[in-house]
Amino acid sequence: MEDPIVQVSGAEEIARDIVVIPNRHVQLVPNIGIIGGRDAVLVVETGMGPHNAENVLKFATEIAKGRRIYLTTTHFHPEHAFGAKTFIPEATYLVNERQADDLARKGPAYLEMFRGLDEAIAHRLEGVELPAPDLVYGTSHDLDLGGRIVELRATGRAHSLGDQVVRVPDEDVLFTGDLAETGQFAIFPWFPPHDTDVSGIRWIEVMRRLAEGQPRVVVPGHGDIGGPRILADVRDYLELLRDETWKRRDTAVSERTITEEVSALLVERHPEWAGQEWIEKGVGCFCAEHPA
Repeated sequence: MEDPIVQVSGAEEIARDIVVIPNRHVQLVPNIGIIGGRDAVLVVETGMGPHNAENVLKFATEIAKGRRIYLTTTHFHPEHAFGAKTFIPEATYLVNERQADDLARKGPAYLEMFRGLDEAIAHRLEGVELPAPDLVYGTSHDLDLGGRIVELRATGRAHSLGDQVVRVPDEDVLFTGDLAETGQFAIFPWFPPHDTDVSGIRWIEVMRRLAEGQPRVVVPGHGDIGGPRILADVRDYLELLRDETWKRRDTAVSERTITEEVSALLVERHPEWAGQEWIEKGVGCFCAEHPA
C-alpha cells in the first residue's frame, strides 16, 4: 500500500479563501479543506496521524496569518480525525455529539484495527492520542469566521453514526466526508459483529437531501472535486446496490451468491472504479436491513 502521506504542496484554491489539499487518489488520504474568514479559519480533516496533522496545521497556520484556527472532522475514521490531538491547543476542535461519542467509544478499536492493516499505516498512527473535542454541538452549528458563516450539519446515521457535512453558503461549497467519493465504490464500514452502525437505507436518504440542494462545488471525502452530479451519482449507485441486493435476497439465495452476482453487475457498470472490496460490505449491510 502506498504510504498515506498528505502532500500540502498540491493545495489549490477552489473558491475565495477556500483551499483544498487534494488526496491525489492515494488510499487513506482524505481531501482536506481550509476555509477562511476575516477573523478565523476552519480546517476540515486532519489526515492520518500526528505527522500528517503537523504538516496540515503548519500549512493552515501559514494561511491563517494570525487568524484564529478551528478544526472539524466529517466523521471519526482514522484518516479524517486521528490527527486531532496535534491541533490542540493551537486550534479549537468542534464536532457533533454523535461523532464525539463515536471517537470516544470506537476510536481505540479502530486505532488497533488500522495499525494491523499495513506497516505504512501503523507508522502513520504512531503516537496517536484521541482527544475530546473542545466544542460539541447537537445537530447543527453555524461557525462565524468573521464575514463568513460556515454551516456544520450532522446528517444522522449513514456512513457512520456521527457523519457531518460542512457547507460554505456564500460560495456554495459542500464538504461531504465519506458520504460521497468519486472514482470508487462507496465505503461501507460493515464489520459485524463489532461495528454495524453504517446504514445503507439512511445513507440513501441523506444523499437524496444533499443532491436536492444542488451545491455548486462538492468536495468528496476521497477523489476528484466536482459539482452536484457527484451527489446524484452516489445516490444512484446506493439505490442500485440496494435494489439488486434486495431483489436477490427476497428469492432466498445465499449471501455469497448475492455478493458474486451484484459485484459482477456493478463492476461491469463501473469498471474504472477502485475499491471493489466495498461492494461485498455493502451487500452485507443491505442484506441485514429492511425497509421501514
